Amino acid sequence: MIEGIFVDGLIFSLMVIGILISYRILDFADLTCDGSVATGAAVATMAIVGGAPISIALVLAFISGVIAGMVTAAIHNKLKIPGLLAGILTMTMLYSINLRILGNKANVPLLRVPTLYTKLPDFFSFFKPEIASLVGTLLVVLAVKSLVDLWFRTDLGVSMGAMGGNEQMVVSQGINPEVLKLMGIGLSNGLIALSGGLLAQYQGFADANLGQGMVVQGLAAIMIGEFLFSSNRISLITLRAIFGAIIYKALLFFGRKYGYLVNITPNDFKLLTGILVIVSLFIAQGRSAASSRGARKKVLARNKVQEEIDA
Repeated sequence: MIEGIFVDGLIFSLMVIGILISYRILDFADLTCDGSVATGAAVATMAIVGGAPISIALVLAFISGVIAGMVTAAIHNKLKIPGLLAGILTMTMLYSINLRILGNKANVPLLRVPTLYTKLPDFFSFFKPEIASLVGTLLVVLAVKSLVDLWFRTDLGVSMGAMGGNEQMVVSQGINPEVLKLMGIGLSNGLIALSGGLLAQYQGFADANLGQGMVVQGLAAIMIGEFLFSSNRISLITLRAIFGAIIYKALLFFGRKYGYLVNITPNDFKLLTGILVIVSLFIAQGRSAASSRGARKKVLARNKVQEEIDA
């Protein structure tokens, strides 16, 4: 039971990191996520059903997400459409594309083919199957996290982060922000699609409706992570995203298991998730305002002391 929560949370954390890149680092409101997670699941599933190695299936899932993200960025860049609308357009188109990938079926099972989660117990044979799945997923997530952290320490990665804070500064440095958006939104949706590819193997099927509401869930996980600790270091930012994803999945699990005690049903989870995001935003704004007031008081106090010294 506990192992399942952690595995589900770790898979979800890759999606959360992808959403973190678009919403927090790039400051780009992207709704492609709801489509690209299902695209990654569909591509990985059909690749595995077709006999491709699991590693290749996951790489193809990542690439499919990158392409979806780059389409959104291209629509935004070339047609000057707001990022939110560009993401909605891509997400809408992806639904039909995902059905095509799945052979015009709503879902495709993976019950009779080997997947990552059927092979992990054999690979880590000295662990129980549940622990083997947890260890294998943890290694995948840590590897991806390390690569993301390394990327944002490169010159391009630093420029990408700077663009989210001040696009004009990036332009003044002679860097084309459109290229950075292509790369950033592509990377974001690549991670989201990779999460979908892992999720399809873990739950045993791919579904064209897999991504409904994922953006809000991802934002809720990001908010939860930000309450744990504050940091501007990319390694800690991605780490708290992972923690937030696990905690969010744990809350959902206990809500399903014990929600009946307070008359909460699974039908209420999306409502509660939305309320959680709104409350988190309200608290975050309150913290920011309090921090600004505190900094202003310190400056005023320091100026007053300096004036007394000068007098």
